Amino acid sequence: MTPAELHQDAIVIDGLIIAKWNRELFEDMRKGGLTAANCTVSVWEGFQATVDNIVKTNALMAESSDLVRPVRTTADITRAKEEGKTGIIYGFQNAHAFEDQIGYVEIFKQLGVGIVQMCYNTQNLVGTGCYERDGGLSGFGHEIVAEMNRVGIMCDLSHVGETTSREVIEASEKPVCYSHCLPSGLKEHPRNKSDEELRFIADNGGFVGVTMFTPFLRAGVDATVDDYVEAIEYVMNIVGEDAIGVGTDFTQGHDKQFFEWLTHDKGYARRLTSFGKIINPEGIRTIGEFGNLTEALLKRGMSERQVRKIMGENWVNVLKDVWGS
Repeated sequence: MTPAELHQDAIVIDGLIIAKWNRELFEDMRKGGLTAANCTVSVWEGFQATVDNIVKTNALMAESSDLVRPVRTTADITRAKEEGKTGIIYGFQNAHAFEDQIGYVEIFKQLGVGIVQMCYNTQNLVGTGCYERDGGLSGFGHEIVAEMNRVGIMCDLSHVGETTSREVIEASEKPVCYSHCLPSGLKEHPRNKSDEELRFIADNGGFVGVTMFTPFLRAGVDATVDDYVEAIEYVMNIVGEDAIGVGTDFTQGHDKQFFEWLTHDKGYARRLTSFGKIINPEGIRTIGEFGNLTEALLKRGMSERQVRKIMGENWVNVLKDVWGS
């Protein structure tokens, strides 16, 4: 197969997209051959605002049903591939929307939420993010993890502190993930994960999605798709070819105000970080260029089997373990 043929034939899953929701985005997903994606519907929002986001997104998806379909099970991912559509997995980047109600976990599962990050950069009722002193997983957090296991929502630890992450990994009876991270072995950054952290999650049945967010890549804003592949290969050499996938962190369509909201605690309080210029690696600037990643992985010397795993098959397997179907 040519790289283009392989990309068209493969299951292609992005483990994290936080782009601006509109039909143009869905059209670009189709252009890029995306089979499914974990799409953020909550960051700093509480319960009601998150429900409102889901209502709006449901309506938008209904209007674009020729391009996208909801995903509740891995069978829905297969159907999306067969239908030539992109499957949308609802995901949170913060457990804040659960507020202090364990029962909200099941409610959101019923609304289609399949992946929830435990904390977004700072502390919440569950645990601590990566930008402040880490107090670990709270007692309430242990109950939330158990409930997420029960209903079938995957625990995501990408923006979570090291201690809280380790304790979630140890507490969870289902596989957990870093849906979108990079290795600190290539660049030191509070959002990047050490070799030890990557090895620990893999050794405990977890999963790593590798991001291409340039502030965290070694080459920064000068990065290309080949620099992204370098990071994927680095992580794969630690976690193995069955525990790795893609989690781009595409922010396509958002403006400066959106990034200000993301980089302040609770969306408005103290500044946590500053990203500077936001530009994706050359060669994969937009979701529509996703096929260039398949080509770059093959050029790096990876086999067709490895590329299929990285581009999506591994995500399907771990999600089936967590979701149960």
